Amino acid sequence: MATDSIPFASEAETPLPAESLEVLRKQYVREGEYATIQTKFNYAWGLIKSKRSMDIENGVRLLTGMWVSRNITEQDTIELNELLPIEIYQSAPERRRECLYYLALGHYKMSNFIEAKKFNQQLLMHEPKNSQAIELNKLIDEKVSREGVIGLAIVGSIAAVGAMVVASLVRKTSK
Repeated sequence: MATDSIPFASEAETPLPAESLEVLRKQYVREGEYATIQTKFNYAWGLIKSKRSMDIENGVRLLTGMWVSRNITEQDTIELNELLPIEIYQSAPERRRECLYYLALGHYKMSNFIEAKKFNQQLLMHEPKNSQAIELNKLIDEKVSREGVIGLAIVGSIAAVGAMVVASLVRKTSK
């Protein structure tokens, strides 16, 4: 199976122009509850490429548990909380590898690194030489390491300040 049909994480980080995302949204709204798997996937893909966290979250929700408003119109904005579940991953086996990749990418962009790692590892189990998944795996690991170091630095700083306060109190009470 070819591994070059999904973009590298760096390419996927580039958001679609607002007009392009709007075209995908309008198509999704127009098709309503009869939206094709392709339309649903395209809209989820566009949302996950966004820089807006709500868009990314909605894109992930579209891939994992598609939430469609039953009575949406062209004028409506899509609120993905009127519940009609449809899972692209389950209903379209031919889209699973792309779903896994974009689910991993979406969770990575939302800083849900455990979920990102889980979906990316599933893809790597099926395609161990998938260069996009390997790159994303490295990005996830780097981000976890960086955030862990930052967390340790914050905890260390708080501990140092706390020690200085305690030392100051001890000096005052011993005088």
